[in-house]
Amino acid sequence: MNKNWNRRDFLKKSSAATLAALAAGAPVASLLTSCKNSKKIDATADTVILLWMAGGMAHTETFDPKAYAPFEKGMESNRVLSTFPSFPTALDGIKFSEGLQSIGKVMDKGTLIRSYVAADMGFILHSRHQYHWHTCYEPPQTVAAPHIGAWIANQLGPKNPVIPAFIDIGQRFSVGEAEELKAFHTAGFLGNEFGPFLIPDPSQGLECARPPVGMDAKRFERRNQLYDSLISKSPMGEFGSDYQKESLKRSMEQAYMLLNSPEAKAFDLSLEPKEIYDIYNTGRFGLGCLLARRLTQQGARFISVTTEYEPFKGFDTHENGHTRMVDMKKMIDGPVAQLVKDLDKSGHLNRTMIILASEFSRDMMVEGRPGATVKEQVDQPNIVSDMKFYGMHRHFTDGCSILMFGGGIKKGFVYGKTADERPCKTIESPVKIDQIHQTIYHALGIPPDTQYEIERRPFYTTPDGKGERIKEIIG
Repeated sequence: MNKNWNRRDFLKKSSAATLAALAAGAPVASLLTSCKNSKKIDATADTVILLWMAGGMAHTETFDPKAYAPFEKGMESNRVLSTFPSFPTALDGIKFSEGLQSIGKVMDKGTLIRSYVAADMGFILHSRHQYHWHTCYEPPQTVAAPHIGAWIANQLGPKNPVIPAFIDIGQRFSVGEAEELKAFHTAGFLGNEFGPFLIPDPSQGLECARPPVGMDAKRFERRNQLYDSLISKSPMGEFGSDYQKESLKRSMEQAYMLLNSPEAKAFDLSLEPKEIYDIYNTGRFGLGCLLARRLTQQGARFISVTTEYEPFKGFDTHENGHTRMVDMKKMIDGPVAQLVKDLDKSGHLNRTMIILASEFSRDMMVEGRPGATVKEQVDQPNIVSDMKFYGMHRHFTDGCSILMFGGGIKKGFVYGKTADERPCKTIESPVKIDQIHQTIYHALGIPPDTQYEIERRPFYTTPDGKGERIKEIIG
């Protein structure tokens, strides 16, 4: 892997792959019944909710705390492993970092993975690692790799024909690295009909599910018919291949069906009881969790809710790590716990898998991982002279935490371990991204050798179709 990759290289290659996907012919589905290793899988989940902690959530400051070192001006940076004290959770002997008490109380309903290891891809770029996490393929690719939500939408279709099968909540594309983020928010070669229904602001979700202001239903219908006519009559290649054009038409038909359905009320958060709304209302992420719960109950298939990636904001704590984490914990703690409790109470958690994850972790001293360190991107002094240097500011890839609930996942279980001293790296049961993806696919009943033929070669849900689920965390 080229250690000198930068954003321009990534953007150039990923944009070319996206254009190639639009121009490509129809991907050819391999017959699963003829695949040697395919076996029928009894699904334990129908729906997936991905809670994305965008920007690099430090494991030692959240779900895998180490020795607490309170701030002292003049303290050695190398002493600082965690900047918060820890507290006991619902799991015997397992502690979380202060500020996550609500999530800690529901951990008897899920599994904690403490040993996720992110890939080594040279100079660390958030958008490249996020691309890898969401598609399971390291960029760049010669074809546009589908998002995991697109694979699920393609293989299983919508649970409710009116509700989009793949919904993405909270990420705007008017912020830094917007084009790079767009590269994996796509169905790739699978076609537009399996791509995400985008809701940048959950408080305005209803506006995404109805015609624009000032446009009545008849006018919208005429515009939809005109659009359909333009796509149908355009020469092949002008708007992509015939397959991609048909897929685009179907995506428009699905959107039109939603606009005219009573299920669109699921997008209206004002209908929620105030006492519940207030618990979720910690900002756009919290309201995104509320919208995800409402959409799950209406039959959504795959929903992603993000804290939103914007360079140097949110979990991207290049400075003021401690104080920023205080705010991020307030944003996620109540809504995540309430989502788990609400779905459990309504009976939906049994068939809904919730995953909370981030592209990598953070450390105060190590950039990358031991043995594969890369160019440092943060000037962390050896002595903490100011509060802004107190916290986890460097990208760390060798030990990350993931939470999983419902959909067949074990309850009250912990998997993997990281070292208690720096470097706080994985020392037991390392987990890679293809294992996470295959665990999700297995729960949904999607075989591990699911593939399409694209550019005359098989393209699997995970590279080479060799990914294996984490058997130990499945109940």
